[in-house]
Amino acid sequence: MFDRLEDLLIRLEEILSELSEPDVASDQSRFRKLMKEQNELTPIVEAYKEYKACRQAAEDSLQMLEEESDEEMRELAKEELNDSRARIEELERELKILLLPKDPNDDKDVVVEIRAGAGGDEAALFAAEIYRMYIHYAESRRWKVELVECEEIGIGGMKNVTFMINGNGAYSVMKYESGVHRVQRVPETESGGRIHTSTITVAVMPEAEEVDVQIDEKDIRIDVMRASGNGGQCVNTTDSAVRLTHYPTGIVIYSQTEKSQLQNKEKAFALLRAKLYDIECQKRHDAEAEARKSQIGTGDRSEKIRTYNFPQGRVTDHRIGLTLYKLDKIMNGDIQEIIDACIAADQAAKLANMNE
Repeated sequence: MFDRLEDLLIRLEEILSELSEPDVASDQSRFRKLMKEQNELTPIVEAYKEYKACRQAAEDSLQMLEEESDEEMRELAKEELNDSRARIEELERELKILLLPKDPNDDKDVVVEIRAGAGGDEAALFAAEIYRMYIHYAESRRWKVELVECEEIGIGGMKNVTFMINGNGAYSVMKYESGVHRVQRVPETESGGRIHTSTITVAVMPEAEEVDVQIDEKDIRIDVMRASGNGGQCVNTTDSAVRLTHYPTGIVIYSQTEKSQLQNKEKAFALLRAKLYDIECQKRHDAEAEARKSQIGTGDRSEKIRTYNFPQGRVTDHRIGLTLYKLDKIMNGDIQEIIDACIAADQAAKLANMNE
């Protein structure tokens, strides 16, 4: 590990030297590549430099203990030695985490699909609430959200909704939301006051660039039509809605949220690229693909990653055994604590695999 850290330290120095060269700024492609690598290496190298400083401080304290006869100075040296050793242990763990293989999609924007599963209208209402939860969360991160398509029901619910989130590291965070989300509560339409259980599925896909996915025009049929729906932002009155049909996979994309046909077409192609890229990622990473399929599931109540229990005001993430009693805040977008716990559990599992 330390040989690799030394190599990364040298590489960062090389990058800084290259960035100072006058001709680099004129080559935007090279400049962006170097800046990206610098941003990735800087936190690792800074932690490693602190680690080396702590090791040196520990050695200095040990030497002082061997040479110093004054009791007060020896106590001070012992205290500094203990502090240095404690920090060295922390930094060793931090460095192991920083050196974990990075998901190449972590820096990408995301496409999120929410679909009502079991539970009829109640599931559609919950899908709309989870959509708003993600909107609030994205706003708290200052991310940009764009609606791609939605199918509403008259009472304010959504059978399905697809949207894009553009923001730094969006996929690295949002990927933990993929799966079946279960709600337990008394529906407004329930006269007997009985608690019902409904489910929705959330699928999070990294947005793909054109260079990531090549789409042959012969494989696509494009249909243009008038948007339809129950009103609101999901409908307009011109022939601007676009439907894409991808023959090889059978994927159908429908985009109608923009007034411009061109904008709807761009969104539809972006969503298609994301879906095709997701399929390719699954092929390349069979083990991860199986885990992802088991998370997303089919909307069946038994395949759940998280439960939102309204009568008890609690949210439980079943993958990591975390229960929080702040349902109102979570439904208002305060999901960072859950995501942080998922990231920590993921890192711990990867570290355990490295040590096997």
